[in-house]
Amino acid sequence: MELVKLQEWIKARGLRVEVIFEGRDAAGKGGVIKRIAEPLSPRVSRIVALGIPTEREKTQWNFQCYVAALPAAGEMVLFDRSWYNRAGVERVMGFCSDADYWEFMRSCPEFERMLVRSGMVLIKYWFSVSDEEQERRFRARAADPTKFWKLSPMDIESRERWQEYSSAKDEMLAHTDIKQAPWYVVNADSKKRARLNCIRHLLGLIPYEDVTPRPIKLSRRLPERRKGHVRPPLSDQNFVAELY
Repeated sequence: MELVKLQEWIKARGLRVEVIFEGRDAAGKGGVIKRIAEPLSPRVSRIVALGIPTEREKTQWNFQCYVAALPAAGEMVLFDRSWYNRAGVERVMGFCSDADYWEFMRSCPEFERMLVRSGMVLIKYWFSVSDEEQERRFRARAADPTKFWKLSPMDIESRERWQEYSSAKDEMLAHTDIKQAPWYVVNADSKKRARLNCIRHLLGLIPYEDVTPRPIKLSRRLPERRKGHVRPPLSDQNFVAELY
């Protein structure tokens, strides 16, 4: 109910809210995003999870493809990873040059300050998970036929580069944890507690009031008046077999 109240406040006030979720592979980012969006309208709260960049996108400005997905007035956008790919996977896996990486570190704080100055509410979460818990989740996914698709080749590679990702994360926070858009770290070894703590924290960052509409009272439905309309026979329709 509080998330719905927040949604209605965002709509009523025309707020532009962007929430970034970053962290280790299997840290539970997707789970908390799903729980936040579940009771909300997809017309107000959008999830953005961009795929692997195309050859053309690789030549664009690092922030370019994300700018098109930023929220308009009355929207909240939940980013399942973001422009911080440049400081994480691209840095560790060698997908960008040193020059590109350090240019990102210089320009990212200014880019985010610009977003905040424009009136956007920018919130950044880092989901932190221990080496042991990540390994347990990886093994659980590998053994579950309904979840092994979650283990991409990049995830497997990240498992072997724990220390490199740790160094990249520390460097990233040192340069981009700014006053206007600070990082909030979520202890994610327990998925359930991490989801609850993150949602409660999110609700506390945006002062809102209850502007949800009053309950709708449906009037008594009047009998239908047919004017010569004859319904076609049911045999003319294709029904799904009722196997359950």
